[in-house]
Amino acid sequence: MSVFTPLERHELEAFLAPYGLGRLLEFEGIAAGTENSNFFVSLEHGEYVLTLIERGPREDMGFFIALLDVLHAAGLPVPYAVRAQDGQALGELAGLPALLQPRLPGRHVAQPNPHHCQAVGELLARLHLATRAEMIERPSDRGLDWMLAEGPLQALRLDDDGRQLLKAALAEIVQLRPRLAHLPQANLHGDLFHDNVLFDGNRLSGVIDFYNACSGPMLYDLAIAANDWCVEPGGQFDHHRLNALLAGYAVLRPFSAAEAELWPAMLRIACVRFWLSRLIAAEAFAGQDVLIKDPEEFRRLLVARQTLDAGLGLPFAL
Repeated sequence: MSVFTPLERHELEAFLAPYGLGRLLEFEGIAAGTENSNFFVSLEHGEYVLTLIERGPREDMGFFIALLDVLHAAGLPVPYAVRAQDGQALGELAGLPALLQPRLPGRHVAQPNPHHCQAVGELLARLHLATRAEMIERPSDRGLDWMLAEGPLQALRLDDDGRQLLKAALAEIVQLRPRLAHLPQANLHGDLFHDNVLFDGNRLSGVIDFYNACSGPMLYDLAIAANDWCVEPGGQFDHHRLNALLAGYAVLRPFSAAEAELWPAMLRIACVRFWLSRLIAAEAFAGQDVLIKDPEEFRRLLVARQTLDAGLGLPFAL
């Protein structure tokens, strides 16, 4: 189970007392986390999620809290920091920054269909439009600088084919970096996989886990989502789902010509980001009782993205 920092009932009760939300009924660790420790918490006055922030500097928490307040005020189905009775949004528990947030309704979908993908596209467009005019600056700590620094180190662990694949992808990032910097920007979720979205029936009811959120090119956020929501087991795109995702997005925010041109490359860049982070996690948590996602999934996706340039401009002609 991916709870890096276990909690005792008495310490959780002491932490929760200043919120004035009633007696602690029960709590349990959430197995799906890969970076932070998360718990479902049942209190007399409602259901909540408690997150212990295991990665990243404490000063970044102000960004996450402010971003979620903006998105909540814009009507997006996101969690937000519950304030203690003294008005504080960020607490400390077990020596770590801790956030208490409402538990959103719904379930994850294991096998997305075009309807789900269209809803995700619409959600991403709403998120970007809510933050584009007054973007909260925060460069990703796993952005292009990080990829170019970590890539050569992780390449040493790969076979010859893997090293060549990664080397070519990193060279493309270097070549395209000046153009990427001029793409339209907003605040991004940065990790919109299907296990971070909830559906209540056919309605998208919640988006969670904003701890990779940042500012950056909006197209990057969409590429991350497409590489998860719209793929077949072998890594190829299901174009019904892909077109639904892009149509759901573009009806609210049409794409620019530069975005259409750089879309295939951005899909590859998104593959590199998660291939590297999974390689690092697999090494760091080897042998531990922690959820480790397969790095090979994104190696296969990157291979599949090498031959898609010719067809991927079509969905933008909406």
